[in-house]
Amino acid sequence: MSDGSGFAPIEPAGDLGDLTSPGAVLRERGQREVFCGLTGIVWLHRKIQDAFFLVVGSRTCAHLIQSAAGVMVFAEPRFATAIMEERDLAGLADANEELDRIVDRLLARRPDIKLLFLVGSCPSEVIKLDLSRAAGRLNARHSPTVRVLNYSGSGIETTFTQGEDACLASLVPEAPVSDSATPELLVVGALPDIVEDQFQRLFAQMGLGQVAFFPPRRAGAIPAIGPNTRFLLAQPFLTDTTRALEGRGAVRLSAQFPFGAEGTTNWFAAAAKAFGVSPKRFDEAIGPARARAQRALEPLRTELQDRSIFFFPDSQLEPCLARFLSQELGMRPLEVGSPYLNQELLGPDLAALPRETVISEGQDVDRQLDRCRAQKPDLVVCGLGLANPLEREGMATKWSIELVFSPVHGFDCAADLANLFARPLRRRAALKV
Repeated sequence: MSDGSGFAPIEPAGDLGDLTSPGAVLRERGQREVFCGLTGIVWLHRKIQDAFFLVVGSRTCAHLIQSAAGVMVFAEPRFATAIMEERDLAGLADANEELDRIVDRLLARRPDIKLLFLVGSCPSEVIKLDLSRAAGRLNARHSPTVRVLNYSGSGIETTFTQGEDACLASLVPEAPVSDSATPELLVVGALPDIVEDQFQRLFAQMGLGQVAFFPPRRAGAIPAIGPNTRFLLAQPFLTDTTRALEGRGAVRLSAQFPFGAEGTTNWFAAAAKAFGVSPKRFDEAIGPARARAQRALEPLRTELQDRSIFFFPDSQLEPCLARFLSQELGMRPLEVGSPYLNQELLGPDLAALPRETVISEGQDVDRQLDRCRAQKPDLVVCGLGLANPLEREGMATKWSIELVFSPVHGFDCAADLANLFARPLRRRAALKV
């Protein structure tokens, strides 16, 4: 409960240790500077290789995704926008008939599509177009060749990374029911294939050979889920997906998220404990990769030690990244903003933040800009809309969107992740010279 100042104490959820160390949560509700959940299509369409994402929206939606993905005119990506015209918005045309016609034409031209997502947008929600009913209708028409699902990427309902959460949550009911009598491990969250392969090798070295990943690379390979499913989240923004998995009886393994040497070790250790991997075998499997990551981080720690950093809310990765930068590189996070703070999922990372760090949820962008300017951080992590003005004011900035598009998870990417924060500081130093 708030004391009237806007601050509210962190309330532990489950056995998450002492969460009082990061201090209090500043909850703000005002003007926001974030992308909508449609942006998640940019990485999701690369991950599920036979899926297609059809946004039911406006030309603005189409321009956003094309710009974010950098698609060239001669490419044929696995996403598109069914553009709603003025007649649709005015109710002068039957939007459902038009949508059916577009989907029929798309699937006739692209027989490689096995999974079609109808993605809601602000315009489709404003006119109350029921995409859930449309998905059911189209699924009946095109089954079993194609499965048709829907989720919302609307900026009214979602921010940047919540599009992935909504997408994966819609996929959970499609998973077969697991009847396994022994525990099975599921890694949840879209990861670059190279990172997924690295994780799979380390799990195998720990003796866990049957590890499934969600989402799968192919629509027909959705893993079975049941009461003996134990799952590790690879991304911290999967609140709805977690709820859907737990509704199927799956059990979440609590851990820091796999960023950096220590975070990744903690993440793998949660699986090792749950599956009875001996400490000796765990050290043999993880030790070499952890040591390589620590060596690669050492020169970057020298470069980043004691530098201050300020996070504007954008991707929900902010608390995990702040933990990595503070715990492993010695940076000083002044404020860590997140669009939404799920304390249950983020508990281990929040507990590792310095006591003096301000944690904020939501945004009132003008007030947050005032706090940022007053503290004069060495580096600001923010969205594209704030970066250029802050650079003009003499601050070094890092685009938060790059932290989602780049491979940053695990041991092998630890130095790459640290370099994403070091480069803006080097650039700023060079400009001063």
